[in-house]
Amino acid sequence: MSLFKQITDKPWERKGIIGGLKPEGTFKSPAERVALNFFLVAASIVFSLFGVSYYIRMELPDWLPIAEPTSLWFNTGLLVLSSVLFQWARNVVGNGGSKNVKLAFFGGGVFAILFIAAQLQTWEELQLAGVYLSSNPAADFYFLLTGLHAIHIAGGLYVWIKCVFRMVTGAEAKEQRLSIELCTVYWHFLLVVWLVIFAVVANT
Repeated sequence: MSLFKQITDKPWERKGIIGGLKPEGTFKSPAERVALNFFLVAASIVFSLFGVSYYIRMELPDWLPIAEPTSLWFNTGLLVLSSVLFQWARNVVGNGGSKNVKLAFFGGGVFAILFIAAQLQTWEELQLAGVYLSSNPAADFYFLLTGLHAIHIAGGLYVWIKCVFRMVTGAEAKEQRLSIELCTVYWHFLLVVWLVIFAVVANT
């Protein structure tokens, strides 16, 4: 059932024996999945607005493009590996298995942490090269976009840490199936957002 149909569905209009009815929510999907979908829509709008602002601001004469840091290619590779490992964990759990789930899920989070560390290193390299937050509008937008993206990853890592804690304390992989799936979807979203940011920065 599509998200739109779930939203417009009116469960209170369904006929049935009152005593035999079971309470049900408006959405067929788990509340966590619905919440993530709404969050991804909101985040997409935010990044889109910043992207539009970026291109509009480029047209003004005080815009001075900054040189693309070569380390961004390495950073991108880290995020790709993170997303691949999360997908691996999702595939294993989705097929009813448990072997290597912890390894893949832990690894996905570790590579995401390494990505943030690499981004911080890139920001430091830019500052050593004389590119600061207030240097010019291009630098402002670079730090803004990459910083906003890093904040979203940090938020995802908070959920990842909670899931890892449950696994370490004895929870079975199949019990964490929904959490693993949602983390994977979120990381794929962040990877796509980063690839767009990277393409914009690299070509302007």
